Amino acid sequence: VQLQACGGGLVQAGGSLRLSCAASERTFSPSAMGWFRRAPGKEREFVASIGWSDRTTAFADSVKGRFTISRNAAKDTVYLQMNSLKPEDTAVYYCAQRAHTLQAETSDDYDTWGQGTQLTVSS
Repeated sequence: VQLQACGGGLVQAGGSLRLSCAASERTFSPSAMGWFRRAPGKEREFVASIGWSDRTTAFADSVKGRFTISRNAAKDTVYLQMNSLKPEDTAVYYCAQRAHTLQAETSDDYDTWGQGTQLTVSS
C-alpha cells in the first residue's frame, strides 16, 4: 500500500485547509492512521491520529480545538481539517498507516508513510 498526501499550500494565518491522504489500494486490514509534521529545523512531531473504529482520536496539544481528523466511509482516505491556522503550523505534513486498529502517537508505531505535503501559513 502506498499513501498519497495532498492538499497543502499557502494560507494566511487564521485560515483553513484540509489535507487528504489516500491509499493506493483498498486495504482490508484494519489500520489506524496518523498525521505527523516536520517544521524547518525541527524533529518530526505527532499531529493527530484516528483508530480503525473512528471512535478514538488523539491530537497534539498544539492543535487541539483547531484540527480534526476523519476518514471516508470506505476507510481508504483520511482527512486532516485544519482551522485557525498559525504560522507555527508551517511544516511538511505526512500521513502514516499503522498495521493495528488502535491509534498511536509515536512515529515508530506506524508502518507505511506518505511522501508529505507542504503547508505554509503566512502571518
